[in-house]
Amino acid sequence: MLHEASKNIILKGIGGSPGIAIGKAYFVEKGKVDIVDKYRIRPGRVESEVKRFRNAVTESKQELARIMEGLPEEYRENTYILDAQLMLLADKKIYESTIARIEKEQINSEWALQKSVDDVREVFSKISAPYIKERINDIVHVSERILRNLTGQEEDDISAINKRVILVAHDLSPADATQIQLEKVMGFITDLGGRTSHTAIIARSLEIPAVLGLEDATRRIHTGDILIIDGTKGMVIVDPDEETVTRCHSEKERFEAYEAMVARSSHLPAETLDGHHIRVMANIEMAQEVVSAIDHGGDGIGLYRTEYLYLNKKGLPTEEELFESYREVAEIMKGRPVTIRTLDIGADKIGSDLKWSREVNPALGLRAIRFCMKETGIFKTQLAAILRAAVYGDVRLMIPMISGMAEIIAARRILTDVCESLDKEGVVFKKDIKVGIMVEVPSAVVLADVLAEEVDFFSIGTNDLIQYSIAIDRGNEHVADMYQPLHPAILRMIKSVAEAARAAGIKVSICGEMACSPFHVPILLPMGIDELSMNPISIPEIKRMIRAISLEDCRSFLEEVMKKRTVREILNIVEEEFGEKIQNMASYEPGLK
Repeated sequence: MLHEASKNIILKGIGGSPGIAIGKAYFVEKGKVDIVDKYRIRPGRVESEVKRFRNAVTESKQELARIMEGLPEEYRENTYILDAQLMLLADKKIYESTIARIEKEQINSEWALQKSVDDVREVFSKISAPYIKERINDIVHVSERILRNLTGQEEDDISAINKRVILVAHDLSPADATQIQLEKVMGFITDLGGRTSHTAIIARSLEIPAVLGLEDATRRIHTGDILIIDGTKGMVIVDPDEETVTRCHSEKERFEAYEAMVARSSHLPAETLDGHHIRVMANIEMAQEVVSAIDHGGDGIGLYRTEYLYLNKKGLPTEEELFESYREVAEIMKGRPVTIRTLDIGADKIGSDLKWSREVNPALGLRAIRFCMKETGIFKTQLAAILRAAVYGDVRLMIPMISGMAEIIAARRILTDVCESLDKEGVVFKKDIKVGIMVEVPSAVVLADVLAEEVDFFSIGTNDLIQYSIAIDRGNEHVADMYQPLHPAILRMIKSVAEAARAAGIKVSICGEMACSPFHVPILLPMGIDELSMNPISIPEIKRMIRAISLEDCRSFLEEVMKKRTVREILNIVEEEFGEKIQNMASYEPGLK
């Protein structure tokens, strides 16, 4: 326990799953294997060492299979995550690479496995997209399971916990998270992990608070310490005093009442006080998230990122596999729009046999449409799957990272080729599918009026647009605070793109993180944005914000905003005009207090 003088210690991390929990800490030994022996083996022992590694992998597979078989009903929608971990056990970057190292370098299994994982970690460290970057955590979780079976190191059994506690761990794998008994575990905190990790996804689906990425929580917290965790603000209070506990109990009650109220109103339309309707859509990574999009009142899928099926396979997915996944989403949405984005990763991220040299700066390299133009076979397979799935719903096709007209022309030419091939084969597909582009690089903003003539819709990807326009890597801790969605230059860019879309008679949406904040709604709506797309959990709050404002009032407000020269000035005017309204509606939104 911490001393009396150490009360109310605040630890800041990443909000993995919203909500507040108050209770005693329970430390569990999960995550990194403490000691990995490193030694050379004699040539005559190589074969038996390879066998030892293979046996450890087999044992790991059997463990995951047993966990999946015993999953209670509330975890069933997350079985795809454990399926992905099972596939990783056979991934060539881990399995084959480790065996090759044992044979070539004549080193023990633990050392060889660690070196293979370190190589993969180096590749993933250069990726800017958070969701893709955090897939290294899945690889680490899988390798830790193998290491435990190699070393015989014991770990705590989460399923055996028999009292109401808050879990504290260095890390929790998705398999660990699925062992949580909801009637016993109130929430959890970890040193590692982030919002887009699979463990965080499970926590959100179970609706239990979680704070991740605390770095040294396991060093500062002990079993029995009283904790308050706020999964929305990404905050942990260690050893709170009575006044703090009382205040947080009240906040917890208000939060739960607010959540219940939002849930009741989530399916109401997003219509302003003066009758202007806005579609509020969901961003999803995989088909299983569609249920969450519907439950939170999503009017459709504004961004279906399709990289998952490529990142969690040893080889490339087939047309049939892609088609089945896309069709499932279209059918579940029952006529509501589904915007499928084509591949937005580079060759070095796909689990295939493609031979491309490693890039120094992947964010500015061969990715997205550039990669698809080089690997037209992969692109055609995906396009064929999308065209076939479009028969089962209102499916739209979106191409990322367009920088100029040449890429649109080339992509449309390939799309025409795919249509002709499907026609010749007698395959049923949608010929008149709507084709749009992501506006996320400055050149596309400048050319928006020209590009609008060749596409059916725009979707502004504010995450990359901000990064490329202000030259800010938001994953870089030294400059992350300069990543500002309300930068005057960004607002001018969005307004310019919206005006170009309106002049051409096409729709325009926002699908980046900027769409998630109530602070941005009074600025984006009067610019002429037709749709906002975001993570499902943010949908109810954004819809409520839209219903609380007048579009006509926001138009005059926007005129004042566009006169401001700094982010601070813009924040001040938003706070002055809408701060109280937003505060009352979103008192748990990080950064609003």
